Amino acid sequence: MQQYDIIVIGLGPAGMAVAGMASSMNLKVLAVERHKIGGECLNYGCIPSKALLKAAEANIIANTLEKFGLELSGKTVVNNPLQIVQDKINKINSPKTMKMFDKVDLVIGEGDAQFVDSHTIQVGDKKYTGKTIFIATGTEPFIPPIPGLKDVPILTNQNVFEPKDVPETLTVIGGGAIGTEMAQAFSRLGSKVTLVQMDPHLIPIGDEEAGRLLEEVFTEEGIEVYNSTKIEKVEKVGDKIITYTDKGVFESDEILVATGRAPAVDSLGLDNAGIEYTKKGIAVDEYFRTNHKHIYAVGDCNGKALLSHAAMHQGMLALFNSQSPQTVERLKWSNYVVPWSVFTKPEIAQVGLTEKEAKEQGIDYIVIKEEYENYGRTLADGQPIGFVKVITDNQGKIYGATIAGDGASELIHEWALAIQYGLTMFNIAMMQHSFPTLSLMNKRAAEQWMMKAMQSGSMEQMMAALMK
Repeated sequence: MQQYDIIVIGLGPAGMAVAGMASSMNLKVLAVERHKIGGECLNYGCIPSKALLKAAEANIIANTLEKFGLELSGKTVVNNPLQIVQDKINKINSPKTMKMFDKVDLVIGEGDAQFVDSHTIQVGDKKYTGKTIFIATGTEPFIPPIPGLKDVPILTNQNVFEPKDVPETLTVIGGGAIGTEMAQAFSRLGSKVTLVQMDPHLIPIGDEEAGRLLEEVFTEEGIEVYNSTKIEKVEKVGDKIITYTDKGVFESDEILVATGRAPAVDSLGLDNAGIEYTKKGIAVDEYFRTNHKHIYAVGDCNGKALLSHAAMHQGMLALFNSQSPQTVERLKWSNYVVPWSVFTKPEIAQVGLTEKEAKEQGIDYIVIKEEYENYGRTLADGQPIGFVKVITDNQGKIYGATIAGDGASELIHEWALAIQYGLTMFNIAMMQHSFPTLSLMNKRAAEQWMMKAMQSGSMEQMMAALMK
């Protein structure tokens, strides 16, 4: 039986981070992946979805030029968008990209890893032992118990990117990141899209105002959105899929289910090792340790944050924690904020508390909002839709930030850094931002707060404190 310093189960973002970094530390590493390196994110999630969104954007540009009797050079790129996505994924999966695993023993596509005991796993007929084991199996699509849904062919993130014709009509169930991104992408590629969800606004985990703004854009683009809608049943009639709801009956060629995620842990044999878990994921402490201190669960499978960048970060923290001597203070997950982004047009990004969450927590907050339409750069770019919204207080403490608009996914990181390290609105305002960058939107929001502080007298107190 082969023995390893570290065994990694799953090579999505979390597992890749652990395996790559551990091998660079000259540890003997085994990594097991039942399907493809990259997991859901690289093969069926965040990367292919961005490629499809780019293809859809190119299609919009090509169609606009056609209206003026012009032609886009290389326009054929949008003729087979799903094949283009697959070609890009294959390129990313090239041997050159995978060099980070040169020192890792890989077991790919040979079946599921299953625990034999707390130090041993089995893949096929082979067993491996590890001093430390990292579970990084991620999640899989959650299929809600809607009557008839399991009896009709459905699309999820796992098969929606397969090369095929773009459907003429598409019903999307779910208004989160996957649902909204795919709704806009397929609409821009020519599908007639209807989005149905039970939540009150798009991107329900985020700021309501941002969700409403995205809905306005969707409506202008011809996407029908039905919020707070109960789906009663789904059935296939001939070549069509019929979705029955309390707000009408919708007929489409395809139906995409984007209603959340479930931890992919059923095949692991966790009970064989006595590892504790719930339907939300594998139970871990602040350091990502399971109830067995040498077994860690990182990424989506622990249910803490279903985001690829959070998974990578967890993998890094957990690896460092696993290699720290007992006398060294370990790295706590709660010490780090988690920004997130949705890559629709406009983009939506969030870090920290939303206004609703601040209100629910009884925080004495104020809202600072800077509109994209008031800045020369966004007007010159033809991107006047959006805003930077900061939840702060009279002393400038930053509780959260929402950005809706062009470049939101890039702009949000300044606010993440500020919240994580206790910087204030005054710090943002006093930092020089290159003009005319989009990042100046953040400074403009902070300057708006500073002007309010001057009017209220808070500025004098703050200056006195800073000068001490």
